[in-house]
Amino acid sequence: MDSGIEIKDIPDELVSFINTGSKFIIAGHKEPDGDCVGSQLALRSALLRLGKEAVSCSAGPFKRAELKDFTGQFTDFRAFQRDNSKSHDIRVIVVDCSAPERMGDLHELFEKYNCAIIDHHAAASHPLSTSESPVFVDASSPSCTLIIEKLITALGLKLTPEEAELLLFGLCTDTGFFRHLTEKNSAVFESAAKMVRHGANPKSIYNTMHSGKSLESRILLGHILSRTESHFDGRLIISHETLEEFKKYGFEGRDSENLNKLLLSIEGTEATAVIRQESNDNCTVSLRSVDKIDVAKIAVSFGGGGHKNAAGLTMQGNISTVKQNILETFSKIFIS
Repeated sequence: MDSGIEIKDIPDELVSFINTGSKFIIAGHKEPDGDCVGSQLALRSALLRLGKEAVSCSAGPFKRAELKDFTGQFTDFRAFQRDNSKSHDIRVIVVDCSAPERMGDLHELFEKYNCAIIDHHAAASHPLSTSESPVFVDASSPSCTLIIEKLITALGLKLTPEEAELLLFGLCTDTGFFRHLTEKNSAVFESAAKMVRHGANPKSIYNTMHSGKSLESRILLGHILSRTESHFDGRLIISHETLEEFKKYGFEGRDSENLNKLLLSIEGTEATAVIRQESNDNCTVSLRSVDKIDVAKIAVSFGGGGHKNAAGLTMQGNISTVKQNILETFSKIFIS
């Protein structure tokens, strides 16, 4: 029987990068999710236990409701720079970020410091790896927190309960609480069991991710579902959120996880696209797929990114023009 997909071993260059440094900025992508936040905060905790100075920085904004209790643990990187203006040993570790431009204003860190990269996106695009700036990308890992767990172990540490909770939170975020995994992912469940043994609570993590939704989020969900459209004989499902709804409900009213699950559960659906008008001339698009369709490739073609079955992008235009672009792109997949 197939032993399954194994997460790669942590390279010696990355361990050395951390062991020989003393001050670290841990950065992630803009508009972070649970995997990014969990990776940053768990790694910061481990570095602090090693006697390092470490801060977690993010360009934000923290749009997701489940992240609201974590925002106070992130620091303005410019303040850290000012406090350490005479130091020559500030290093940067970028986690869960497929390209430097996805860091927002943290991108300027690449120009000043040695930057290590830890990522799991198949379409990752980073500078060449060197011993001073190691790049470790493992696309076989379903979350970045799984890599961070192996890194913490490689650094000679055992997980604290808080680190285990953060790591499992990130893993559950990127696997849809394990529903995206297959028979090839036994190693992932073994890592999850390790996190639970060290104090992670799956029940509390589920409640963090799925409870405490506002009434407004349910109303917005209903609006979006009510205008769902079927295309290509039901293989593609599209819906949208208007600018008026965005102004009324904001980011806090969104429940993308449940919306995507509901749309993907429609019989015959192979992919979904939810378009959100966030300004007069700008939309974001959330793409999901069930199995074979690689929506990350579609997102990358428009300057976005993500994973095979979950990706996103930003596009100039209104809902009508963006929808037309999305339909034309999917027509190349469904009509051949």
